[in-house]
Amino acid sequence: MNLLDLLIAPAYAQTAAQPQGGGLITFLPMIGLIAIMYFLMIRPQMKRQKEHRAMLEKLSKGDEVLTNGGIAGVVTDIGENFVSVEVADNVRIRVQKGAIANVLPKGTLKSA
Repeated sequence: MNLLDLLIAPAYAQTAAQPQGGGLITFLPMIGLIAIMYFLMIRPQMKRQKEHRAMLEKLSKGDEVLTNGGIAGVVTDIGENFVSVEVADNVRIRVQKGAIANVLPKGTLKSA
């Protein structure tokens, strides 16, 4: 016995603990978290993307639209990837189809 043993209690190794429970029980909380994340985050986002895609497919000339940048106008020409939007008399801009945020009800721009 030396002086260090008097100041600090010696530590002895313990036997290894045996794992309890089955493999499924240890993964159950992780599976639950993944399920919660799917229903709260992934599924609603997929639903919004599907609705946006359907809205863009139904887009036609004369529709009043609002872009992601806040520009409102009337659709004058529709291409495969781009849409021409008339924002004022004889003022047309080209935006990507994906930049169309909403299709407004008819007459919205005239009443503003």
